[in-house]
Amino acid sequence: MTGFPMFPLGSVLFPHMPLPLRVFEERYMVMLAGILQDEPSEFGVVLIERGQEVGGGEKRFTVGTVARIVQLEAGEGFIALLAQGDRRLEVAEWLDDDPFPRADARFLDDLEWDDALADLFESTEKTVRRALAVASEFVDQQWAVDVELSDDPVAAAWQLAAIAPLGGLDQVELLRSATLRELLESTARLTDVATETMQSFPPDDEDEDSD
Repeated sequence: MTGFPMFPLGSVLFPHMPLPLRVFEERYMVMLAGILQDEPSEFGVVLIERGQEVGGGEKRFTVGTVARIVQLEAGEGFIALLAQGDRRLEVAEWLDDDPFPRADARFLDDLEWDDALADLFESTEKTVRRALAVASEFVDQQWAVDVELSDDPVAAAWQLAAIAPLGGLDQVELLRSATLRELLESTARLTDVATETMQSFPPDDEDEDSD
């Protein structure tokens, strides 16, 4: 893909996950005006490695996800949209941000399900849901412990990676997975580490003894 429109963000978008956006920067207004002429209307999303979302000049990761617009609403001075994570992409070269971020990129292969992964999927799901329960003791979580997953196992595996309480660097690692087995194993491994880290902190209501 040559000159594919890109939207660097402070968060990772996974395949099969929703992306609500409130667009107000002029450069992205221009981008939307162009891509909305095509069907489907798509743009790439990558995580910002360093810098800020507003104004440009940030350093970006090269692996990301195609976002497909499914809903759009114009407001006063902004556009609210809902996109859905689709296939993954990898940036080969960043082009000039004129008038908006663009890149030469290629699509990454879709991951494939194998029934031999059923036990691994089940154990990974338990690991992620346990981590969500632990994380909820510390901060409000976007995803409930009993959040429903897709009936499609590949989509559900990506959803597990997305809802696991992990940081951006771990999420980028998951996004690079070459196989579904690698995705599930890495999700479980990184989530176990995150859970152990959270459990090492004392409960909020545990006060130090004082005389």
